[in-house]
Amino acid sequence: MVKDRHVIEALGKTEVVIENGKVVSIGEPNIDFCPIFKKIENIDQFDKEFIKNNIERRIREFGMCTPERLLNLPDMMSFGISEILKTNVELGVIDCVVGVCEGAGTILMTDPNLIQGVGGRVSALISTTPIPEVIENIGYENVINPETAELDPISGLELAIKRGYKNIAITILPSPLIKEIRNYNIPEDVNVYIFVAHTSGISMEDVKEVFENADVVTACASKNVRDYADEVKPYYSGSKVTIFATSDMGRVFLDNRLKYINKPLCNNKDYPLNRENIPRPLF
Repeated sequence: MVKDRHVIEALGKTEVVIENGKVVSIGEPNIDFCPIFKKIENIDQFDKEFIKNNIERRIREFGMCTPERLLNLPDMMSFGISEILKTNVELGVIDCVVGVCEGAGTILMTDPNLIQGVGGRVSALISTTPIPEVIENIGYENVINPETAELDPISGLELAIKRGYKNIAITILPSPLIKEIRNYNIPEDVNVYIFVAHTSGISMEDVKEVFENADVVTACASKNVRDYADEVKPYYSGSKVTIFATSDMGRVFLDNRLKYINKPLCNNKDYPLNRENIPRPLF
């Protein structure tokens, strides 16, 4: 029997291990402050106790990493990756999202509420094991490998293409797979859009590759992402935890969400980027 074990990176890049609905391991925090958590929870200083309490609250409130996982949840933020994806699927600009969910691994999503419910409350998923109840609620046909819950975005892309989707978004962490996805033999009538999140700690070499191959990139607590953005000046929104459009379609995705929440479109005159009231320390 496969051991129930889920590994995520949360609140910066702190590794958290959850087994059988319990937090069993927490790594050392690598950021002290995040303006999002300051706004939501009025927290000025991260420590292991806060991280443990935060993860335990996610488990209680929506069943993260458990059979009780809720999959339809309201928007957490006005402007995050899952919110951007949700809006663009609602508008028909994207017709399928290849993403990941704890307990299921890589999955295909076409329901905007599922996209938000899966991605809006969970941090970077590093590894996971199958939870039958979660897989059943998502739909076995939408889970790449129900037996292992593996994380395999390439197989997710292949299945999305096989099913006939034409505008496919993929959410992914910084990795060599980004370039592999971009160089994949994609049919001429299919568009693939890459959304890169959880960039904290990324090297400058990897930043350049991400900006070259992705469509949307989050700044998170990355110093190198912000430094490189100051140099190349991509279109962006958000002063605290910035989200960059690194392609023309990336800008369309950002603008669609900004219009939806009645926020002004950006003018890109505010470089260098704000370095106040952002995650700290950057790394």
